[in-house]
Amino acid sequence: SPPLCALRVFSVFQSHKDLNFIHVRQGGLYWVASTKTNASPFTVIEFLNRLAALTKDYCGSLCEKSVRMNFALIYELLDEMVDYGYIQTTSTDILKNFIQTEAVTSKPFSLFDLSNVGLFGAETQQSKVAPSTAATRPIMSHRSEQGGKNEIFVDVVERLSVVIGSNGVLMKADVEGEIRVKCYLPTCSEMRIGLNEEFSIGRSQLRGYGTAVRVDECSFHQAVKLDEFDTYRILKVCPSQGEQTLMQYQLSDELPCAPPFRLFPTVEKDYGSRLLIFLKLRCDLPPKSTALNVSVTVPVPKGSLSLSQELSSPDQTAELQLKNKAILWSIPRFPGGAQLSALFKVPSLSSASLLEVGPVSMSFELPKQTCTGLQIRFLRLSPTQPGMSQRWVRYVTHSDSYTIRI
Repeated sequence: SPPLCALRVFSVFQSHKDLNFIHVRQGGLYWVASTKTNASPFTVIEFLNRLAALTKDYCGSLCEKSVRMNFALIYELLDEMVDYGYIQTTSTDILKNFIQTEAVTSKPFSLFDLSNVGLFGAETQQSKVAPSTAATRPIMSHRSEQGGKNEIFVDVVERLSVVIGSNGVLMKADVEGEIRVKCYLPTCSEMRIGLNEEFSIGRSQLRGYGTAVRVDECSFHQAVKLDEFDTYRILKVCPSQGEQTLMQYQLSDELPCAPPFRLFPTVEKDYGSRLLIFLKLRCDLPPKSTALNVSVTVPVPKGSLSLSQELSSPDQTAELQLKNKAILWSIPRFPGGAQLSALFKVPSLSSASLLEVGPVSMSFELPKQTCTGLQIRFLRLSPTQPGMSQRWVRYVTHSDSYTIRI
């Protein structure tokens, strides 16, 4: 059989002679393990995912730079988690009693750094805003500090997959969401999270009229208590320090609202045989909402070597990616209800060039927005934490796959 390095596409589990190779991808990094014993692949995969989660908890973020800066800390984590190849523990609460190395962060955390004020904000405290880096600090405070801030963050994160036909009709729409908690509280308290009272799972459990929030499937973390969920839609949990996913849900083939973007494309040739691509993009979000980091990718004919452009505002950029043979149109901020346009001119090489354009794909981030309408009614801690504790809620929707056919 060919060696592992000769295989272009790796599956999660590979076996070569007497060596088993398992890997996962988290945070843009590959987390790998190898063993000569007949270990359960699922156990090793779970361990690697847990190692990545612990690295994020203790280092504050999960990226190549953070791993390089905190190599000694990660090595100490592995030393406490595994003895002679046998897993001992992956519990954050147990490990924090033995870890001595302090995390190195590239930028110190400050609650008053309001460079990204649009990302965090509690529904009941509109005047208080936390920066985007607030929940990316290590769970263990430095010894020079007089204890870290008592804070807890709840993120409602959704990923949207959409396919829109050339006639503008929505052909497919899927939403995958989860409720994540990142806890910086020194002691364990019971946390109560209230969801929409009209929240329903499946079509047979519809509650309320018109404003009901429905998902097809829903699963919960094993630590979540559901004794009040069926009646009051309340989740109860005693979160440990670090990050954990309390709930995952999915909605297929149905959106309670219109897709966030509508594209009106026109592709034709001019008298000089140049390919003209005119795009008119409309944001159908509410007027007070804003989409961030919007990018539009348009595949072009393989022989394209140059590009001329006309954009509707100076903050937009566009470039021809020669490697991918696609035009990348970037929009840093896109207000709801606004409409932007772009005209691209590409030298044409053949009469079949029109057929090589598209489909268009988009990526974006929608802060303070959920496609399903899921909301956190309240977030309560019991018993009340000693000292000042702050609770933050974030809603964000990311594009997983947003495709528009031309």
